[in-house]
Amino acid sequence: MAQVVGLPRLSPTMEEGTLTRWAKREGDDIAVDDLIAEVETDKATMEWRAFDRTVLLKILVAEGATVAPDTPVAIFGGRGEDISSLLSPVQSADSTREAPPPAKKAEQPAQQPTGRVPASPSVRRLARERGVDLHAVQGSGPGGRIVQRDMERLALQPSGTENAPLAGARADRSEVSASTARPAPVAVPLSSMRRTIARRLVESKQNVPHFYLSADVRVDALLSTRQELNALLAEKNEKISLNDMLIRVCASALRRVPSVNASFTDDAILQHQVIDISVAVALPDGLVTPVVRDADKKGLLEIAREVRELAAQARQKKLKPEQMSGGTFSISNLGMYGVDEFAAVINPPEGAIVAVGAVREVPALRDNELRTERCLRLTLSCDHRVVDGAAGAEWLAAARQLIESPLQLML
Repeated sequence: MAQVVGLPRLSPTMEEGTLTRWAKREGDDIAVDDLIAEVETDKATMEWRAFDRTVLLKILVAEGATVAPDTPVAIFGGRGEDISSLLSPVQSADSTREAPPPAKKAEQPAQQPTGRVPASPSVRRLARERGVDLHAVQGSGPGGRIVQRDMERLALQPSGTENAPLAGARADRSEVSASTARPAPVAVPLSSMRRTIARRLVESKQNVPHFYLSADVRVDALLSTRQELNALLAEKNEKISLNDMLIRVCASALRRVPSVNASFTDDAILQHQVIDISVAVALPDGLVTPVVRDADKKGLLEIAREVRELAAQARQKKLKPEQMSGGTFSISNLGMYGVDEFAAVINPPEGAIVAVGAVREVPALRDNELRTERCLRLTLSCDHRVVDGAAGAEWLAAARQLIESPLQLML
């Protein structure tokens, strides 16, 4: 029997999804586990696959549209089924309740358009944020529906053209001299990932009482150990990065100071019995944190291989939700960008995150002799509801000891 199908919720944090590609067309047969469409969520491009044999009878949402979960996007059923009774309610919901007013003549005073414009909730929200009058936007979706790509095209138009983003703000070009004209800012539409990052960071800073602890750590011994290990791995064409070693350091330090490996809830502090390290990976439109599970039980080479694979999947937007959730502690490294130190925002519900700065040479007095040493700065951001200052300091001391005596990582 034919039925209207809504956009599935493809990840626990999904609040909306962009249908980037329909893999099937109207009239196509669909087998179990066939790819129906690709949907960009807040963190990755997910595959929507079929659970049953069916036929795609009607596509209700065009490629490029952004809709909330459960929004009707297609009609599935048996070949040749009459879907008019299903199609009419959907079309009615998308159609305008009242026709927009006729275009005003030049001599008429400005009028305020009335009538509901067909557009998704996400497009309406984007229009409110940018001050866009949707009555002035030409929709390219089914039935003239305004979709995400219409807003993106609108953002790229020069100020003063038809469908300009700020309705009512057009100026007579004859009144503006070329010498005073200034380039308008370019509006970059928020991706699902960037929107989610913004929301979660605001929630973290508003709801989590952060405090910060910093320490300079000598890394000469760690870098020498890495050099020796990579010389041994050269024949296998493999490498261990400094970040790989620091992931192992974090895990070992958490094993020594388990009180930092915890999360806050309204009823209790959860003391995690596993050590799963979330690793920040920068992408062009945001940041994701794939998780290295049981990092305290893995060798350096195993961690290196896993991090490379996770980072590659992240850049291809192929990470699965379970690969990006459930971490117990985070590490964020901006040292490769030349940043000496920074304080990272905690990734709830984790209780702490460590920020890693650049390796730098500093003068040091050792055995009455002045010389240079290589150091980096670690800054631990702690949720004060979970981690007290003494516990955070103890963790930093453990991390320093492991970095300055790296042979302990082999034990």
